[in-house]
Amino acid sequence: MADLDDNKKIKGISDLISESKNKSLKPVLAETNVQEKFTEKMTAIKLGELEGVAQAQAQQLGYPYINLIGLPINSDAINAIPREISRKNKVICFYKSEKGAKIASTMPNNPKLKEILTMAAKDTASGTGEIYLISEHNLKTADQLYDKFPPPREFIAGVKITAAELEQLQKELKNFGILNAKLNEEKNMTVIFQMLLAGAMQSNSSDIHIEPEENKINIRYRIDGVLHVVATLQKNVWERLDSRIKNIAGLKINITEKPQDGRITIFLKGENKMEIRVSTLPTAYGESIVLRLLHPNITGLNFEELGIRGKAFDDLKRQIDRPTGMIITTGPTGSGKTTTLYAILSKLNNPEIKIITLEDPIEYKIEGISQSQIDHTAGYSFADGLRSLLRQDPDIIMVGELRDLETVDVAIQAALTGHQVLSTLHTNDASGAIPRFLSMGAKPYLLAPALNAVIGQRLVRKIHDKCKIEAQLEPAQLEKVKETLKNLPPNSGYKIDLNKLKFYRGQGCDECNHIGLKGRLGIYEIFTLNPQIEAEILSGKTSEYIISKVAHDSGMISMAQDGILKALDGITTVDEVFRVVE
Repeated sequence: MADLDDNKKIKGISDLISESKNKSLKPVLAETNVQEKFTEKMTAIKLGELEGVAQAQAQQLGYPYINLIGLPINSDAINAIPREISRKNKVICFYKSEKGAKIASTMPNNPKLKEILTMAAKDTASGTGEIYLISEHNLKTADQLYDKFPPPREFIAGVKITAAELEQLQKELKNFGILNAKLNEEKNMTVIFQMLLAGAMQSNSSDIHIEPEENKINIRYRIDGVLHVVATLQKNVWERLDSRIKNIAGLKINITEKPQDGRITIFLKGENKMEIRVSTLPTAYGESIVLRLLHPNITGLNFEELGIRGKAFDDLKRQIDRPTGMIITTGPTGSGKTTTLYAILSKLNNPEIKIITLEDPIEYKIEGISQSQIDHTAGYSFADGLRSLLRQDPDIIMVGELRDLETVDVAIQAALTGHQVLSTLHTNDASGAIPRFLSMGAKPYLLAPALNAVIGQRLVRKIHDKCKIEAQLEPAQLEKVKETLKNLPPNSGYKIDLNKLKFYRGQGCDECNHIGLKGRLGIYEIFTLNPQIEAEILSGKTSEYIISKVAHDSGMISMAQDGILKALDGITTVDEVFRVVE
């Protein structure tokens, strides 16, 4: 009994001690909790005050304010601006979608933000967006998202190809015979793809066609607008080659019964990269694959290098220097219209001028120009885009194509209200542009003062200088040439002795793959508006023939005449000229 009593006493003392300790700790814990809550409250009040200051600053500067705390921001938005640029310019991209981008900065007046916004909004429909003001606290908090969402690694979908590997292959594949032999020796499909790509780059091809037939696979390159068979592969490699290319392009390998479209990015030397558009189409013997190579150096073409010469060059240059009005290029698909417009834009491009383009699709990026891509699936048409574009305060507008009356009307109004408008029209020649406008329903009294110049053009292949020799024409062809030159306008600036005509051709060599032709340039007919043409427009009943005659009397040479003159200069061949203008 005594032991039990002792144990009860001990337990009682232990309980008293525990109770005493708890009583002494409760005030301490309570005080700590109060202190923490107080600190949190004061921090919240301080941050609230700072946000209030930022909000007031935004209102004063005329920028929208936003608080990013709690706002969901995804990796696409964060990585639209590299972290180094973000920290240097105190800017963050917090929203990005197909429609555009939204960026926020503590310094919204920073002149570099417009350029950064364009960078953040690349590959979006509008190519632009909005600038917001945020507080320093918001910026620091958002900066932590770079750790959560590291930038994606740049890679070619499914396969690694280095610039050095491509350069080495280009040196090895000196002609199509070597390319054919090496392709048939190789068993690795990735290496075959690399060879196809290197061969195309070596020959400056625009497209690679991979076409399965019953017993073989034809490989064709489109060089200077003309397809050439460059290799033939055995049919038994088709399934593996087809699967490998589709895998590289991010296409579904198991889908062979309907067309697919994909894209590949090749990272070249320095900061250059080449985009490749991939298209597959089911055929009787397997999928036909076409790879469109969008060479990055296309935009390096200068206006002076287009091939426009003499009076036509002087007339067009004067119209390009005008601040308002329309310049239209005409011709069929593949005649170089977009390249001409890019060269004009590059000539006009400077920091003092705002240039915006509407394209379908954007094929080549030009630094310093806001380029917007049409998206018909999202209801973003040329007409809708052009209206939105005018609210962006542009000086110069480039519209990929005038397809309908709605777009034509908006473009004409833009040209009449202080903008320079560049665009394309599908007609056979320059003289057909005005009847085409009128047939679409354009109002003559608006079209006449809006239109500045019309360019008709084709592309011809150039003679390869290293294998150029003199050529003798057949009597019938020579007579045709003389008839063409007889009609040169007296005031065109050209005088030709028809008894002293000399022409050239390329005999072919390894460097031009025995084609005898290498590279392309344009042949043109260009007229600018004058009182006679303006009167024809205002009549509303003019024809292509009448416009052609009036333009001829004003000194315009035809595309055929321009081509023959360039053939006389040894730049191209008579066969090439008549191939594209007949």
